[in-house]
Amino acid sequence: MLDQKLTPHRTALVTGSAGFIGYHLSARLLAEGWRVIGLDCLSPYYDVTLKERRHAVLQESAEFIPVIGKLEDPGLLMQLFAEHQPDAVVHLAAQAGVRHSIDAPRDYVESNLVGTFELLEAGRAHPPAHMLLASTSSVYGANTEMPFNERMQVETQMSFYAATKKATESMAHSYAHLYQLPTTMFRFFTVYGPWGRPDMALFKFTRAMLAGEAIDVYNHGRMSRDFTYIDDLIAGICGLIEAVPGDAPVSDRDSLSPVAPFRSVNIGANAPTPLMDYISAIETAIGIEARKNMLDMQAGDVPATWADAGLLQDLTGVSAKVDVVTGVRNFVDWYRDYYKA
Repeated sequence: MLDQKLTPHRTALVTGSAGFIGYHLSARLLAEGWRVIGLDCLSPYYDVTLKERRHAVLQESAEFIPVIGKLEDPGLLMQLFAEHQPDAVVHLAAQAGVRHSIDAPRDYVESNLVGTFELLEAGRAHPPAHMLLASTSSVYGANTEMPFNERMQVETQMSFYAATKKATESMAHSYAHLYQLPTTMFRFFTVYGPWGRPDMALFKFTRAMLAGEAIDVYNHGRMSRDFTYIDDLIAGICGLIEAVPGDAPVSDRDSLSPVAPFRSVNIGANAPTPLMDYISAIETAIGIEARKNMLDMQAGDVPATWADAGLLQDLTGVSAKVDVVTGVRNFVDWYRDYYKA
């Protein structure tokens, strides 16, 4: 038996709506006729002006309702669930960044753990048809067998950021089991594209190269990532909104829990790209050869990621369509326009 499918929803609650992924998801849902409640605290982790600009674009639609506040603010999420009765909840807000988690781990406890607890409590009190929460490829940690698939053991996280995201998976599973809350966790793989995050490599490399500065290349370039273009990621999320976990697996690749309406799903390109090839795509898009500082591996980082995206395709029919060269060029074009570079 295939999982039940939802009829089109009217209201979605998107946490992290001023963030890179939250902005693109909210824009897509609005275009598809949804009413979107967007919660964001406009954290100063990176340029707040960029977040405000994203929200300003979304507010061009009368169906977008912005709410400024923190996930962990007691009662805020409970109030939003009670007032708006969202059909779907997509939880993207979190303290991101592997390296920042080494310096400021408490930020991750408050946002990722306490914030997710507040969300789950609100979902328990006012159950939506589907709860969807963002996780990360970083939960695969020290695993070396590739591609990563959702049925692997994930007990060897390499950063505190990854540990908090794995903890949210376990928290969400317990609520799905105890309260029969249909829940999907998606594990993202190095997302990039227009309106991206300034702390990510593509943004940093582009900014440095256009300023005539050298870029820092870790592990002497011996790294690879399953770079996932933002439009492909959003297509996957939108497909998964409709793929509500039921009581039977959709294929032998399914990660459906035996004791809860809960699964984890990779959203990736299923095509790992060597870091030096990624840098080459940036050089081609900009028309500048980068000066490179070749450095050792950073603490908490992993040398490679590679998503097995078969389950995503089983559930949604969605697969990656945008290659790295095209995606990088799209980002560089946006960057030059946005910053008049």
